[in-house]
Parts: sequence; C-alpha cells; structure tokens
Amino acid sequence: MRRTTKPKLIRTKFMRYVSVSYSYSPDFNSPQSWFKRTAGYAGILECLSAANEVISVKQINYEGDAAHNGVQYRFVNLNREKTHFPFKLNRFIKSLKPDVIIIQGLHNPVQLILLHLILNKKTKIIAHHHAEKPWQGYKKNIQRLADRFIDAYLFAAHDMGMEWVKNGNMASSQKLHEVMEVSSRFYPIDKTQAKQKTGVIGEQVFLWVGRLNDNKDPLNVVKAFLKYNRSNPEARLYMIYHTDELLAEIQYLLNDHKNKGAVQLIGQVPHDDLLYWFNSADFILSGSHYEGSGTAICEAMSCGCIPIVTDIFSFRMITDNGKCGILYEPGNETALLSALMLTAKMNVQEKRDKSLEYFQSNLSFETIARQIDEIAASL
Repeated sequence: MRRTTKPKLIRTKFMRYVSVSYSYSPDFNSPQSWFKRTAGYAGILECLSAANEVISVKQINYEGDAAHNGVQYRFVNLNREKTHFPFKLNRFIKSLKPDVIIIQGLHNPVQLILLHLILNKKTKIIAHHHAEKPWQGYKKNIQRLADRFIDAYLFAAHDMGMEWVKNGNMASSQKLHEVMEVSSRFYPIDKTQAKQKTGVIGEQVFLWVGRLNDNKDPLNVVKAFLKYNRSNPEARLYMIYHTDELLAEIQYLLNDHKNKGAVQLIGQVPHDDLLYWFNSADFILSGSHYEGSGTAICEAMSCGCIPIVTDIFSFRMITDNGKCGILYEPGNETALLSALMLTAKMNVQEKRDKSLEYFQSNLSFETIARQIDEIAASL
C-alpha cells in the first residue's frame, strides 16, 4: 500500500548519527509496534541511513536490538524510573561513539546537560523540536543553560524557534534551522479508485483529520462550512477523528441545520486507510490555533489535497506562505467562510500540482534528511 524508496542524498561525509528519546513508552511491547507508530518520523532516519550509520535509542516495553529500513534500533531498559538523571542511559549513548546526536524534543534539558558532560568534545548535539512550548519561571533557566551545549536546533518554522529566543530560553537565533518535523509515506492514487474505497461523494470534497478539541477548533470549521454549503449544496465535509471532546457540540450544530448531511462524521479509521481518504478529497481543512508541524496536513498534501488552514507559524511553512492553498485567521468564522468561497473559483488542478511539487521539494523524507545532513556537516 505504501511506497518506500531509498533516497539519493548529497553526500557530505559519512557520520554516525544517534537519535535519542528520553521518554519511556510502555504501551509498545515489540519493535514492530514501535515502527508502525513512528512511521511518519522514522522515514527521516531511514533516509539519513542512505549515506550514514544511524542508530535510534528508545525505551519501550521491550529490550533488544532490531534493524529496520537501514536504521539500527537499540531498545533498552535503563533509568526508566530516574528520567531526570539517566546516568546509565547516557553512558550507553556515549558507548555508541556518535558523531552527531539528535535529541528528540526540547523538554529534557537536564538529561542533555548530563550527557554533554561525558561526551567526546567533538560530538555534536542537535535538538529537534516536537511541538514543545518554552518553559517559564525557574525552568526557563535550565533550558537556557542547556542551550550552551546544543549545536543546532531544528524547528518546523523559523518563527517558532524565535519564540524561544524572545522568551529567553535560547540565547540567540544563530543556531536555528527550519526543518520539517515529520513527513508522509502516502502518495497520489486514482481518485475514482479511492472514492470506491471510501464511498465519498460531492462535487467539492473537504476533509478534516484531527482531534475534536479546542485547539483544533472543529466548531469554527463546521459553522463556516455549513454557511458555505447554503450556496454550494453539493460540497461535502468528511470528518475523521480519534478523540471526541467536542463531538456533542458538533452534533448539536448539525441537528439544527436543514442540510446536516453535508457534514459526515466518520470517526476513527485505521491510519493506512487515510491513503484512500486523502486521495478522495480535494481540500484538507484545519482550524488549529497551534501545531508543532502538522502531520495530517503534510500527509494530505503528499496525496495532492489543497490545504485550507489557519495562519499559524507551522502552516505558513507547510503551505509556502499560502501559495499551495489558503491561510485564514484562527478562530475567525468569517475569514474561513471567505476562504471557502475562494475555493469555488479556484483552479483546483493547478493548486493540486503546486501542493504535490512543494511537498516533494520541501516536506519529503528525502529533503528533510538532506537538510539535517548538511546542517550536521556544517557544525
């Protein structure tokens, strides 16, 4: 169902990368379950392995080594209970003799400082942002101290990193690099084939994929779409979600609307099936007020969906400042309605081609890995 290709990276020099996550994930009890869960992230390491040695260190409910798509995985049981002082885990990381360490996440400053103290001085540390917000109060000083030992930061959008600088958690913007956090293994397929699988109908098909919580703001999306549907009755919105915090409120809105069938509440679907849903849709909708990157939007664009999303830092980067779709003010129902109105006059094929082209050149696993490799070589 999914394509996996071995990328051709611009070779700089062979390096040993070690990706480190300090969190413990007890719900995963086999390498296979972890590979499936992290497919959207692991592809970056897999592409890095085309020209380098790549090791991933992770603590799940399993111990042992495994190799998967070019990456060597070390599943260890070290310091699970003493997460702030992982002396054994750090010694293990050092024993791997890395040239470059990629720390996954920015909320482990104490662990990072302790690791730096025992590393070879030539080893470089890259910190990869994963939606974390900068700490406040005394904790901010710990992140600022850790900043001294970090050689480069990866943020999905440069402006997101600048918030850390302005807040005082990072000393300057000199180490900031704009690199996407996640990518997609999905790809375009025939739309007719996809619709046969999903049962999707409508002259204009809009898709929502995400939690039904306040940050995602599905109520604003549904309200605006219902108004749009009055003048565009053949348009359809399909909503896929795996949490239902605001489901009752959405159902109330739909029950009070004469054409409530215009919005279909699909619920949860297997992740692999999203290939067909993304390829059934013309547009991907989001109402998010904050995102570390935007996994669903990235996956949708890899299938040719046109993004109609909020004007937030990460979505500006993902959509090339709106050139691939339309940006609108978060929480603004009128602004979203105006954006929806524009879709009726849009050259859909032209925007679809632009989305696919931008994904391949800026958001693909191969591109992200090449960017990381070039950054590491420059340190």
